[in-house]
Formats: sequence, C-alpha cells, structure tokens
Amino acid sequence: MPASKRRGPSAALPSPERTAKGNSQPAKKNPLQQLRVSDLRGAARLAAKATTGISRVAEGVHQSVLGTLGLPGGAQPGQARGLTGLVYQSIRGVTRLVDAGLQAGLARLEPFFEPTLPATAVQWEREAVLAALNGVMGDRLLRDDNPLCTRMGFYQHGLPLDLPALARRGAATGKVLVLVHGLCMNDLQWLHEGHDHGAHLAQALGYTPVYLRYNTGLHTSTNGAELSAQLESLLAAWPVPVTDLSVLAHSMGGLVARSACHQAAAAGQGWLAHLRHLVCLGTPHHGAPLEKAGHWVDALLGSTVYSRPFARLAQLRSAGITDLRHGHVLEADWHGRDRFGPHADVRIPVPLPAGVACYAVAATLAARRSRAAERLVGDGLVPLRSALGIHDDRALTLGFAKGQQAVFHRLGHLGLLGDAEVAQQLEQWLRPA
Repeated sequence: MPASKRRGPSAALPSPERTAKGNSQPAKKNPLQQLRVSDLRGAARLAAKATTGISRVAEGVHQSVLGTLGLPGGAQPGQARGLTGLVYQSIRGVTRLVDAGLQAGLARLEPFFEPTLPATAVQWEREAVLAALNGVMGDRLLRDDNPLCTRMGFYQHGLPLDLPALARRGAATGKVLVLVHGLCMNDLQWLHEGHDHGAHLAQALGYTPVYLRYNTGLHTSTNGAELSAQLESLLAAWPVPVTDLSVLAHSMGGLVARSACHQAAAAGQGWLAHLRHLVCLGTPHHGAPLEKAGHWVDALLGSTVYSRPFARLAQLRSAGITDLRHGHVLEADWHGRDRFGPHADVRIPVPLPAGVACYAVAATLAARRSRAAERLVGDGLVPLRSALGIHDDRALTLGFAKGQQAVFHRLGHLGLLGDAEVAQQLEQWLRPA
C-alpha cells in the first residue's frame, strides 16, 4: 500500500521566498496598468468570435422551430434559408469586417504605446487571467492567431529564462529541476500559500529550478511533443554539464511530462537519458470526473432539436480539457475522433518511462482511505485511483512502486502545491542515496 499521510493542524511550510527582483507577489495594483494594446486586439477578436458564435446558436434555434413547422433549412444542419439565412450571414460578415478593421488599427498603434510597468515587473494578475483563458479555449486562441495565446517557454521568477545571465551569476548547477504546472495555471502559481516546491528543493538539495509556461488548452500530446523538443534544446544550451534532470509536474502537467517522455524515447532524443526522477502531483492519469460530466452535458444538450444548438456553448471547452476525460497522452488517443462524441476509453497503454524513478503523490479530502473515498472523493478534482495510476484494466495500470507512492489525507488538489508534508516527501524522494 502507498504511504498515507495525515496532515496535522499546521500545513504551511516556512520555505525561503524567491529572492530575484519582481518575483515575490506584489501588493495589489490597478489591473489596468497591466493592459497592453495587444490585449485589446485579443479581446476584440474574442468579442468577434463570440458574436459569430452566438449568431450561429440563434440561427440554430430559429431553424429548429421552423423545422417543427415542416419548413426546410439551409445547405448545412442548423442553417436557415432564404431571407432569414441571409440576415444571419450578414451579421457574421459585418462582424468579420469590424474585427479585421480593429485588428489592423490596433496593430498600428502598438509601437506608440509603451507598457506602464517596467520590463522586469511580474504581472501576476494579467498572467493569471491569461492562464485561465488559455486553459478554457487555448486551442481556439492558437487557431485564430490571437495575441492572448500563450507560447511555451521556460521561466524563472516570472520572466523568460536567461541562460547567459544564469551563467554569469554562477547560478546554474548540474542538477536541473523542471516544474510543469496544471490546467488553467502558469509558472507563477507554483508559489502557493508562501511556499514554492522549486525554491524549497533548490535550497535543500541544490537543484536549479526552471519553470515551464505553456498553453494548457492544447492537446496534451501536442504540448508533450513541444516540451520534449524544448528540453532537448535546454540541456544542449545549459551552462554546465547536467548530472541530474528531474521533472516535478502538477495535475495535467503529469500527462504532458509522460507524453514528452514517450515521444522522446520514440524519437531517440538525448535529454531522456539525463532524466532521473519524474514526480506527479495529483495527476489524472486515468481521467477526471469534471470532464466526464462535461461530456454528459454534451449528450443532454444534443438530445432534442431545441437544445441541440446550445451544445455549441458546451463545446467551447478546449482540447486540453477534453483530454482529461480519460487521461490522453498520445495523439493516437484522440486523432480522428469527435472529442465531444460518445466513445469508450480506447487509449493505447503508455507505461512509465524506463530507467526513471517515477513517483505519484495523491491527495484526498477524506480523513481516511476507503473504497468510496478512492473512487469518488479524491482531492476534489482527481480521484485517488486516477492519481495513483490504478485502473481496472491491468494493461492501463501504471505500476508506481509501493515505496514511490504517497497519499495525503484532508488535502485538496491545489493544497498539494503548498503543503509542508508534501514538500518533505519530495525532498526525501529526490535526495541522493
């Protein structure tokens, strides 16, 4: 059985604060100071997409009513014909023209507006909003070339990783810790309740923490392929020889990290040979109930001609979110399938990476383990069995070694980021023998 931990009354860990300029969370400022002209362009594009989307929903409802009267529709399902159809097409056409005009006009203005905050300032509120937006609809932002779309990259202290500066300061060690955040989050949110696992392990074990920021609305396999490529480049450019590469991943980040490992092995990429540890915190290896509930919403809305047009609203959620239904890590798990349609768990089994010490940390809001707590309660978002990689199908069970599992009671999904006992467990696992 995995080690079970009972949390005492004190859960906060007095770890050192990040010391780089701009990294500790500042006092609240006027959020408008953090706005950029590119943000206005992104918001204008979102508004245009929302307008066209709502017009399609309205047209679908309109045609559903006309269909009950025996009146035919347009060339495509949900389209009206004749003058009615022309009105809806005109609305969408005018909206596209307005969007194109706004994009062109605002793009010309961008060079004339300087940001009101210095380049080294960490924009906590803005980055949190962008992270949530990308998690919900990041695939659409990428497809629309929206400036609000997050691009994958490595960060330290909330700023892009600067390897030459790291080398000049002598701050790069041979032990690299890559931290991969979860859905709708970003690299800054590893700082939770005054504690950061990366900073703690840097002080305790001499790691150099590097924080990944990525668009969590993309397929996990897409992010996995990009992470694998970026890790190859990171290790090639690292200022000193790398002796220990470890990955600490929270929630969806564990799926992305497993996908990166699998694709690196298939492509023969060199970084995988340096990987010593992979730690997954609350990762939904076999899916999360909330996305399964979202699938039921799709099915219910599509059950009648009147509610069917509203299924478009439920289907706004991103590819990254729908990957959490079963815990996809490969492109083959979703390619060629309607991600909103009814289908069974047809994943190809992906074992843990060979030759890597893999660890699973799970949390449960329950006070003690039980069959109901394992399958239903979990940490509020991820069931206990899913976080431990346990599946009724033995081919899909990941097989974390018993000594490399830990269960923490009376702890929620986000609590894993700031809990003292979790930090101590990580330190114990990653400490050299």
